[in-house]
Amino acid sequence: MMYAVLRVRGAADKKGQINETLEMLRLTKPNHCVLVPKNPVYEGMIKKVKDFITWGEVSDEVKKSLEAKNKDGKVYRLHPPIHGYERGGVKKGFNQGGALGYRGEKINDIVKRMI
Repeated sequence: MMYAVLRVRGAADKKGQINETLEMLRLTKPNHCVLVPKNPVYEGMIKKVKDFITWGEVSDEVKKSLEAKNKDGKVYRLHPPIHGYERGGVKKGFNQGGALGYRGEKINDIVKRMI
C-alpha cells in the first residue's frame, strides 16, 4: 500500500521543522506529488506537515499514469487541478470542505485532474 502525498500550500511562514520535513518528503513546491510507502516513519512525517499537504491511498491506475508521466519517478510535478481545489479552498481540512488533510481513496480523483 502506498500513499500519494500532494503539496497544496506554498511557503508562507513555516517553522524550521516543517520546512525540513517537506524537503525530506521532496515536496519543495505546490502541486508536487510523491508516492511513499505506508509505514510509521512516513506517517509521522505526514502528520507533522498535515497543514500543507493532502494525502491518501493511491490506486494502481493512477500510480501507472504518474509513472508514465515521469520516468524518473521521484517527484511528480503536476498542473493545478482542473476546476480548482474543493470549494473550501486550501486553508480548510478535507472533512470541512477544503483541500488539506487525509482523503483516502479520493486522492485519486484530484491527482487525475492534475495530470
